[in-house]
Amino acid sequence: MKVHMNASMLATSVLLAVLTAAPAPAQTGGTPGPNLSARSAPANGSSTAADYRLVVGDKLRIEVYKDQQVSQSLQIRPDGKITLPLVGDIAAAGYTPSALQDSITNSLKEYMTNPVVTVIVVEAQPQTVSVIGEVNGPGTHVIKRQTSVIEALAMAGGFKDFAKTGSIIIQRPGPNGITSIKFNYKDAIKSEGKPMYVQPGDVIIVP
Repeated sequence: MKVHMNASMLATSVLLAVLTAAPAPAQTGGTPGPNLSARSAPANGSSTAADYRLVVGDKLRIEVYKDQQVSQSLQIRPDGKITLPLVGDIAAAGYTPSALQDSITNSLKEYMTNPVVTVIVVEAQPQTVSVIGEVNGPGTHVIKRQTSVIEALAMAGGFKDFAKTGSIIIQRPGPNGITSIKFNYKDAIKSEGKPMYVQPGDVIIVP
């Protein structure tokens, strides 16, 4: 009887050890929200923390190594630009912080040798997308995570009866102006490929 109990206890201990060592299941059901200091919306529409694209109203700290006169705390103006000593106006909205850093660095090379520039996002504006036209709830919506175009249209309450869902246009602001992208809702809901994601500042027009 004593041998039987010891064997049973040993088996139980082994089972507990196996269960404890087993890896925790991967979490599913959502993409974590972006980091405010480095959020992203790359050109392909995905969203990663490393490539956050700046928007109007973002507050920045531009640090130029060993030059406190050029270093500035700035807010991106409604025209999408910032102003720095020596170089003047520089487009900022639509750029990633690293791309803006490169742009400022290149502009400063005319005035100093090997400038070292750092761009810090001190305060990021809420990320929004607007949906207008033949939808039930047109307006501007805050996006807190990676959001597909289909999800953005759902946030606008869906389509009205005579909406031309095959001729949707997405107007996307960028450093070189606004780009118009065609979106066919009917094809998108049938597609088994990667969905198209919105970017902050997108305006979705449903004719």
